[in-house]
Amino acid sequence: MERPELPLQQLHAFVVLAEELHFGRAATRLGIAQPPLSQQIRRLEDKVGHPLFSREPGRITLTPAGRELLPAAQRALTDLTDGLAAARAVGSGQAGRLRIGFASSLALTVLPGLLRTFRERFPGVHLDIQEMTTTPQLAALHDKTIDIGLLREPPADETQLGFKTVLTEPFVAVLPSAHPLTAQRAVQVGQLANSPFVLLPRQVGPRLHDQIIGLCTASGFTPQVVQHAVEWQTVCALVETGLGVSLAPASIRRIRLRGVAFRRTEPSTARTRVAVAWRKSDQNPLVASLLAIVSQAPPDRP
Repeated sequence: MERPELPLQQLHAFVVLAEELHFGRAATRLGIAQPPLSQQIRRLEDKVGHPLFSREPGRITLTPAGRELLPAAQRALTDLTDGLAAARAVGSGQAGRLRIGFASSLALTVLPGLLRTFRERFPGVHLDIQEMTTTPQLAALHDKTIDIGLLREPPADETQLGFKTVLTEPFVAVLPSAHPLTAQRAVQVGQLANSPFVLLPRQVGPRLHDQIIGLCTASGFTPQVVQHAVEWQTVCALVETGLGVSLAPASIRRIRLRGVAFRRTEPSTARTRVAVAWRKSDQNPLVASLLAIVSQAPPDRP
């Protein structure tokens, strides 16, 4: 379909004259003299190929061609005005869409406050929230299917992504409520040596998985993993059945299951890191806005 070449100046002049039906008033609204207005209307009529106005002494009316063009011209100018306003809002970071991936356990800590603050400051932005573990988040950032990631234990050798720590937290022992160690206020990691384990599979969060295994090996044993689960909620549910125990970030204590007990671990120096991740090359102003909120907010403690 051939696109007509209609200068906006001519289209605007036509709409104003059609609304006023008076050259003097239309010229005043447009801030020009009457001769230039008449020239713009003549040029537009030449492009249409038909008169748009009937000019009689002391009276101007729209021709059938003019009446047909007017609604389309008004819509075009309105759409352009709206489009310019929307473009300015997106360009300034006041509107648009921000795609965020997050590890499910972060819904228990940093995610609600971060999203609440962002929505308060940028109500015109649509947030597309996707739950995913660390490894899929890293892939989605590289594939540009998400703009921001909230993940645990980011890789140390990543060059294309930026990371900013938003939270560090210790580990807790996750125990069935009938487990003998629930009688203690704190559990030595080595005391879990004879218990089967339920853990996240390594592929969904390699560094966190290795950190948990490292806690066990530092205490003199290799955990016997009898079951894997992708989400911490599922890990806790399997622990509740008596299938095994686990070591988890302390925020997992906010998952309330009647048959599960959480105990702090000794040594207590090990901590897991939660970070916001983004592409270093991303020019999206919404990414910068969210990172600014992260920088201003105090770390959330589990």
